Amino acid sequence: MASGASSAAALVFAYLDRIARFDHAGPEYRSVLGINPAALDAARSLDQERKAGKLRGPLHGIPLLIKDNIETLDPLPTTAGSLALARSFSSVDAPLVARLRAAGAIVLGKTNLSEWANFRGNRSTSGWSAVGGQTRNAYDRLRNPSGSSAGSAVAAAASFCAASIGTETDGSILSPASVNGLVGLKPTVGTVNGKGIVPITPRQDTAGPMTRSVADAALLFAAMYEPGTTRVPDLAELEAVRLRGLRIGVLAPAASSHTGATGVHETVRAALAHEGAIVVDADAPAGFANFGDPEYEAMLFEFRHALEIYLAGLDPAHVPTRTLASLIDFNLSHASKELALFGQEIFELAVTKGGLDDPAYRKSVDAVSRGADTEGLATLFTQTRASVLLALSNGPAELIDPVWGDRPDGGWPMMASAAAAVGYPSITVPAGTIRGLPIGVTLVARRFEEAALLRAAFALERVLQARRAPVIG
Repeated sequence: MASGASSAAALVFAYLDRIARFDHAGPEYRSVLGINPAALDAARSLDQERKAGKLRGPLHGIPLLIKDNIETLDPLPTTAGSLALARSFSSVDAPLVARLRAAGAIVLGKTNLSEWANFRGNRSTSGWSAVGGQTRNAYDRLRNPSGSSAGSAVAAAASFCAASIGTETDGSILSPASVNGLVGLKPTVGTVNGKGIVPITPRQDTAGPMTRSVADAALLFAAMYEPGTTRVPDLAELEAVRLRGLRIGVLAPAASSHTGATGVHETVRAALAHEGAIVVDADAPAGFANFGDPEYEAMLFEFRHALEIYLAGLDPAHVPTRTLASLIDFNLSHASKELALFGQEIFELAVTKGGLDDPAYRKSVDAVSRGADTEGLATLFTQTRASVLLALSNGPAELIDPVWGDRPDGGWPMMASAAAAVGYPSITVPAGTIRGLPIGVTLVARRFEEAALLRAAFALERVLQARRAPVIG
């Protein structure tokens, strides 16, 4: 674009053509829920700014796709994948979208997701929503894209956009990014403004970039985050980093991990040692076994509270459902579409919970903090004296199974869940493949240490050079 060989408008045309041919027709990956009709006008306006010498930065004229639980002012609803929100339009951007747009990014459209960010039923199939149907893995259409940011992951992997934005409560950026061969950054909770995001729990919810490189993730995050909350390294700083001398705590794969994924993990560990990193092998701390159930219990309390506050702010003429109970009734009255694949057991359990002053809630939150942080990540960082921690991200993507729902192989690292539960930043980086299916590794840093996290991820990515683009068609 700087040389005049291309333009923002040309990029928008190219991505729209690719989406039409491969996502909405042909193999039908079903990653894109809706196209922004204002995208082309925005691109032409930004091209005029470029010609006038008014550049907003490295994102000037770059088309992005946004997960459809994040509000934008474009004539597209923010549905969270649910028919109950099919007419929920916003007159303003979520602050994170406003920041991206101010930096020159183009909102190309909205992406499909696991309905309600995968917090509705016990046998959900990741990437399925009543609004968008089943999103398919970019590397094998028969396989699960993971979620809940399934559409954002597949769209970025398949080059339906330059990059995408997802959200995570526990794994919803890192998991789909890793099984679709991407870099996915889950920032420290609080560094990205959460207003305008359909919530599960503000204590854990955050948005983050899903990209094809660490450099791109850093560029997007630099435009998204709230100034003063953390620091983001520029490209020159990232380029200068090497693994030599970097102290990394490495957690062994879970016993249930796929043997091929374990082999990838061993290759990564060997590469770290070869490059001169100080590799400190570590066992999962005892706390990791103790926070999962309390985390779920706390989320049930928080979901009802946060969701009903969010629903109260929507236009009642377009969204008549104002409570979790009314959403349950809506799903029952639209059961042939909403409950076609799985139920709403999580909704039904959450609606029975009391307020955030309930002693049972406080007990759960305290148990999460103790298990995931004090006796978990904080213990690991103290014992290893490492700048970052590393663990295997995933096994090979499972087959889509609408009968049993998601049945992961157990390779998802508790380290990543702990980071999500107590707000530490984390990132996944492509590390290898098993029969063409991507395998990633996850890095975790201390809270608000995004700079250290991105430097380590960039250096590791440069050594591994493991990403292979999917064959789309």
